[in-house]
Amino acid sequence: MPERRTGSVPEPRLGAWDVVVVGAGHNGLTCAAYLARAGLSVLVLERRDRVGGACTLERPFPDRRFVTSPCAYLVGLLHPLVIAELELPRRGYRTFPVDPTQWTPFEDGTALVQWRDEAKTARAVAAISPDDVEGFLAYDALFARIRDRLRNGPLGDVWLGDSPDRAQLEELFVDDREALEVVLDASIADVVERHVRDERLRAALHGQGVIGTFAGPRNPGTAWIHAHHSLGLIGGWSYVEGGIGRVSFLLADAARDAGAVIAAGLPVIAISPGEGVHLADGTFVAADVVVSNVDPVRTLALLDAGGAAEPTFSAAVEGWRTTSPVIKLNCALSRLPTFTAARGDPAVFRAQVEIARGIDETQAAFEAARLGEPAPEWCELYFQTAYDPSVAPSGHHTMSVFAQFVPYSLATGTWDARRDEIADATVAAIARFAPDVADCIIDRQVLGPPDVEERVGLTGGHIFQGECLPDQMWDRRFAARTPLPGVYLCGAATHPGGSVMGVNGRNAAAAVLADRAGRR
Repeated sequence: MPERRTGSVPEPRLGAWDVVVVGAGHNGLTCAAYLARAGLSVLVLERRDRVGGACTLERPFPDRRFVTSPCAYLVGLLHPLVIAELELPRRGYRTFPVDPTQWTPFEDGTALVQWRDEAKTARAVAAISPDDVEGFLAYDALFARIRDRLRNGPLGDVWLGDSPDRAQLEELFVDDREALEVVLDASIADVVERHVRDERLRAALHGQGVIGTFAGPRNPGTAWIHAHHSLGLIGGWSYVEGGIGRVSFLLADAARDAGAVIAAGLPVIAISPGEGVHLADGTFVAADVVVSNVDPVRTLALLDAGGAAEPTFSAAVEGWRTTSPVIKLNCALSRLPTFTAARGDPAVFRAQVEIARGIDETQAAFEAARLGEPAPEWCELYFQTAYDPSVAPSGHHTMSVFAQFVPYSLATGTWDARRDEIADATVAAIARFAPDVADCIIDRQVLGPPDVEERVGLTGGHIFQGECLPDQMWDRRFAARTPLPGVYLCGAATHPGGSVMGVNGRNAAAAVLADRAGRR
C-alpha cells in the first residue's frame, strides 16, 4: 500500500477551533482521534508533507518498490485500548509476531536463539551454558514480574492517566526489592551479571538496557530501559503488515473519520496560550486549547515565540536530556546476508539479530561517543521481508539497522563529511558475523542524530523525545498538562515514555476532556 500524504486535505478554516494539535506524529493523531470522537472540533497541523513523525513510511531509493520506516521498526507497546477503541484492526491493522525473538552470534562461531516459548529458549541456553539456565529464566521472570505489577497490579495500569510518584512505586514493590532496584536505579550490567556467568549470554542480554539511550551498560538506571521495553500487554514485538508507519496512517484515518482535519505542509511558528497558533505563512488559527506533539524543547521555543514565558516549564525543559546516540541504516538488499553462525538456518532472519561485544566493550563504545568519537559497535537488525515481502520487489529484501554509539556532535569533522564513513563502520561491525553483508546492499539510507533532528523535527535526534532513564521517567517525565493555561503535551516526552504506544496521546485527550468538564 503506498504511503498516504495529507497535502490534499482541504485548507483549514480560519475560525476558532476547540483544539489545535501541533504535529501529526502517532501520539498527536491518537489525541486528535479521541478529542474528535468526543465531539470537539480538532485541527492537526503538520510541518512535513506526511503524517507519522518518526513512525511513517518512505520510499527513499530509486526503486520505489522498497518501502521503509526510517526510524521505527517494530510494534510491541501500542496500547490495547488504543487498538480497540480506535478500531485499528477493522481499518487494516495486521501484525506478524517476531519469533524467534532474538538471535545473537558470538565470536567463537556459536549463537544464542531466544523464542517466545520459554522451554525452547531454555534448551538453547543449555546448549551454550547448562549452568546458566536457571539464572537466565530467573532474569526473564524478573522483568515479567515488573510488567505484571506495573500494568496489572494494585495501581491498575500505571500507563493510564497521571504517573505514580516515587513513594507509590516503592509501596508497589515493597515486597520485591530486586524489582524496585530495576525500576529506580540498577544498571543492566549488574542485573545481567547477577543472573548469568557465561560471557556470551551476558553479551546477548545487556544491549536491551542501552537501546536508544546515551548511557553505557554499567551506568545506573539502564536496567529500566529493558524493563520499559518489556511492558507490552500483548506480548513480544511484531512487524506491522506494510510497515510500522501504517500505524500512523490508520490513526489518521480514525481521526478523520471522527471529524478531525489534518493539514500537512503548514508549519507552526508560535503558540499563544488560550488564543491559538501562528503559522509560517502569517496565518493565525484561533483555538481554546493547543496540544503539542512536538518535543518539549521545540514546544518551549514555540511558546517563547508567542510571548508565553513560564519559569517552571522553562526550567524543566532546560534540564531535559534529549541527545540520541543512534545511527540508523535502512537498506535495500539484493539478497539476505550469510551469517556464519547461522549455518544456513533461515529462521535467524525472523528474529531481531543482535550484533554485540562484551559489556565492557559496549561501555567503552559509550565512553568514546561521549567524547565525540563514533563507535557503532552494538547493532540490532530487522529483516521485515522475512515476514512481509510486500515492502520489497520480488526476491529482494529490506534490512534496518539500529546501531550505537555515535555522538550528535563529532569531535573531529562533521556529519556531512563523515556520514558514509560512520555508516561503513556500522556495516563493518555486522560483517564480523556476516562477511558478505556489504555485497548484499543495493542502496542505503543513513540517518545520524542530526539527520533525524532535521528530517523528523526531534531535538537531538532522540526518537523518544528524551532519555527514558529513571531520572526522566514516572513523575519526573512531563505530564500532559503544562503550567500554561490551555497548553498540553502528548508526545513521547510525556508519561509513560517513548516507543509507538499511542497511550500518551490518549492520556492527553483525557486530560483535555477532564479539564473542559471541570470548567463547565
